[in-house]
Amino acid sequence: MEDFVKHHLKRQLRRIVTERPYQIIAGSAAALVLAAGAGTVATAGDDAPVQENTAAVAELGAARLGEQPASRSEARIAVPQAPPSVSATAGASPSASPSAKVTADPDTTPKAKPKPPSSKSLDYDYQAQINYFYCGPAAVRNALSAAGIERSQDALAGPLGTTEMGTNSAEDTTRVLNQQVKGNPYRTRMIPGSATPAQMDRLQADVVEAISNGRGVVANVAGTATDTNGGWHSFPGGHYVAVVGYKDDGRTVRIADSADPSLPSYWVTTIDLAHWIASRGYSA
Repeated sequence: MEDFVKHHLKRQLRRIVTERPYQIIAGSAAALVLAAGAGTVATAGDDAPVQENTAAVAELGAARLGEQPASRSEARIAVPQAPPSVSATAGASPSASPSAKVTADPDTTPKAKPKPPSSKSLDYDYQAQINYFYCGPAAVRNALSAAGIERSQDALAGPLGTTEMGTNSAEDTTRVLNQQVKGNPYRTRMIPGSATPAQMDRLQADVVEAISNGRGVVANVAGTATDTNGGWHSFPGGHYVAVVGYKDDGRTVRIADSADPSLPSYWVTTIDLAHWIASRGYSA
């Protein structure tokens, strides 16, 4: 019987622990009372109701605390605090830093090349050829002077391969010009037969580009040409001249001719110059 009472008391204590904390104190008091009167309960007989003793113990513990025993339904349940509403902060946006600067994306669009002027003439130091076969060295020398490069005709004759037969071709003038000018800007254009409209347009564009960039052009001509003033210029065996200016968007060009110091320069149309170059070439 004593074991049964102890077992029932333990069940009561477990119930009290799950309820209000202060009931643990009542349970402890009840345990003391039970320990003191365990012998009495054990000798009361098998017919004595155990529930009356346990109720008395509970009432005694409650009386010592000044309260009535609490039922399981009165146990306090801790309600967690609700987290802040997501919708309350969803629309919030971080404020921009007051020191932040708004910068535009760099413009990566290729810049259009500036249009060349409709007319331009280079400052050059004219010099007539010092002998009858030095037209090649003289033309190259006059063209280089427009770029501020001073060379003597004799200094250029050797690299050009000039002999009493003259200078061989525009390939030689292109090579020597590039030896003297940085960047190898010169290219050889050949007109092997009669000049075509496309070759005339190419010559016009080449002259405008070269002179716009401060470079004179050297042309290997043969035959006869008439300038804009009606002057007649004939070189059946071939000749070299320098082109040092243009006007009317390159439709007319200025010739620096080393053959006659009394007429150092004159103007011809680009079409006439193209026909004059026919069967030869030019360096531009």
